[in-house]
Amino acid sequence: MKILAINPGMISTKIGVFHDEEIVMHACIDHPYEELCRYPFIMDEFDYRKEKLLEELERQGQTLDFDVIVGRGGLVKPIESGVYELNEKVIEDTKHPRLHHACNLGSLIALSMAADIPGCRAFTVDPGVVDELDDVARITGLPEMPHQTIWHALNQREIAKRYCKEHGVKYEEQDLIVAHLGSGISFALHHHGRAVECNDALSGDGPFSPSRAGALPTVQLIKMCYSGMYNEKEMLRKVNGHSGLTAHLGTNDVREVQRRISEGDEHARLVLEAMVYQVSRSLASLAPVTYGHIDAILLTGAMARSEFVSEGIKKRMQYLAPVHVYPGEDELTALAHNVYRAMNGLQEIKIYK
Repeated sequence: MKILAINPGMISTKIGVFHDEEIVMHACIDHPYEELCRYPFIMDEFDYRKEKLLEELERQGQTLDFDVIVGRGGLVKPIESGVYELNEKVIEDTKHPRLHHACNLGSLIALSMAADIPGCRAFTVDPGVVDELDDVARITGLPEMPHQTIWHALNQREIAKRYCKEHGVKYEEQDLIVAHLGSGISFALHHHGRAVECNDALSGDGPFSPSRAGALPTVQLIKMCYSGMYNEKEMLRKVNGHSGLTAHLGTNDVREVQRRISEGDEHARLVLEAMVYQVSRSLASLAPVTYGHIDAILLTGAMARSEFVSEGIKKRMQYLAPVHVYPGEDELTALAHNVYRAMNGLQEIKIYK
């Protein structure tokens, strides 16, 4: 079975070609910030990203004879975890998502490519809208604004299961805090196989990140919205794409920030340390969910490669539980392996309604 997995992120598109469960080609297609700025909205990047993807497959000698194409899921309505075959309903909802993010392009590109290949099927797996919250976690100070989740469900689950396999324990018996540290930052409390509490990483919940504002003072935010300086779309882009490290330092690349720090830039050090501080504070806030019982804390995502970030969080969090670092992400593998199992009858193929 030849499988193509597609994972669009804010500043890159990762792709992997699998023969059954073995990866035979991997590529990370970088999208420079100045190129993405040519597109007013993320959905406008569809043709650009698809073209770059096809160019990379051709460059690496990959023919378009895939049996399955699986894309990272978009921000549709809340759904249960699982493998979903793409249909018109999920595509329509993806074109009108809850929020704008590059992940919305994953399903669209997957189905668009599969439509041109005879016999090819298109899927998505564990999109960021997977919702397993306990009821008590849904209540906020305004009844009309219940707590919702948008998080890195796919990678967090894969890393949690990898940790459990390595340590000879069952995912369904552990209490794990998992943090995905990327252009966006999500964190969740995995209690006995369910993410019973996690943040809404796109809607201003949690710490600021390389390109997102995170939680902001509510009154100040409302005043900015009504200042007359920005319309709704501009404000949404400001807090989700043009904020965080980007707003403070003019870059969303942690490697560039660390270079500046190594050259003596104390302001860059302060801002990056502030992000580490906010991440740590957010992770610690999950402990009451299980009355303080945490088996392990897992750090994953691209920023986990940064010793400044991962060691900084570890120093602040190791009082609570052992901290394990899994740099990068396993989303391509998670996409391909879940679909392979589903195609072989070992996992249910669900219908999006």
